[in-house]
Amino acid sequence: MDVIQATELTWSGSHRLDGDLATAVGELKSRPGGELQVHGSGVLAQSLMREGLIDTYHLLIFPVVLGRGRRLFAEGVPPAGLRLTDTRTSGSGVTMLTYDSAGVPTFGTVGA
Repeated sequence: MDVIQATELTWSGSHRLDGDLATAVGELKSRPGGELQVHGSGVLAQSLMREGLIDTYHLLIFPVVLGRGRRLFAEGVPPAGLRLTDTRTSGSGVTMLTYDSAGVPTFGTVGA
């Protein structure tokens, strides 16, 4: 996969992450201040999921069927428990779901 790295970060408050991703993001999360957000990078989001570094998921479901696409919760991403904390629907039918991380999921059986 080709990765393009910007030589200059132009967004206010941007920080380049060098070295180990889990360590770099963990250090950012430990600082006081605002939240960290990932927009449009499924590869980065999957890396953060594998390290258990995502606290809240904001998922938008659009009312279209495309037939194919890239899976966000793909192979290699460990199972995670989620707790629904908010749901909204736009006038055009976009469903906006907010989930907080609920730790390692528990599994059971139905009808035992």
